[in-house]
Amino acid sequence: MDEGDQVRHTGGASAFNQRRVGGTSIHITALDGITNVNSLFTLAVFLGLAWNPYDPTDGGVSVGDCAAGPHILENLVSFHVFSFASFLFSSLVALCLKQAIRLVPPPSRPLTDRVNRALLRAGIIASAIGSVLGCGFLMMALVNVVQIKLGRLGCASAATIGAIIPLVTLIPIAMLIYIGVIFYAFTS
Repeated sequence: MDEGDQVRHTGGASAFNQRRVGGTSIHITALDGITNVNSLFTLAVFLGLAWNPYDPTDGGVSVGDCAAGPHILENLVSFHVFSFASFLFSSLVALCLKQAIRLVPPPSRPLTDRVNRALLRAGIIASAIGSVLGCGFLMMALVNVVQIKLGRLGCASAATIGAIIPLVTLIPIAMLIYIGVIFYAFTS
């Protein structure tokens, strides 16, 4: 009896199926990571929405010609709401995927019959897109916070530019890395 017959007769899984099972546990771990990070960002969004930019006890609000107008405050709230909606969408999709993976029947059938890989990949991509959009909207909300606190971008003060440059460089770089990792997971 060769090794392949022995695996079939003993009920063990082939190396291919073991790799696929490991891949599914990797997907669950990735989905856990998405929901954990989204939870932290959602907390940041709520804190941002609770903040009153015109509170006189909260120092550092810009005044004069460089003061942020009501349009910037409207954008601040809008970007926080868009960010919250994106993170919530991403988390709900990730939680649904995790639940779907856990609801598959026991390993009496091959994994390829139990988990629809195309739907799993599409769900992971949808969840990742929600996270990336949420990060982008949160970054824009933070740019508006800087404009309220330090002055509009049109005034080009050193403090405003110095605070915004790290936001608009580091966050997109991190999002590109995240997209690269998701693309790698999608293709493997």
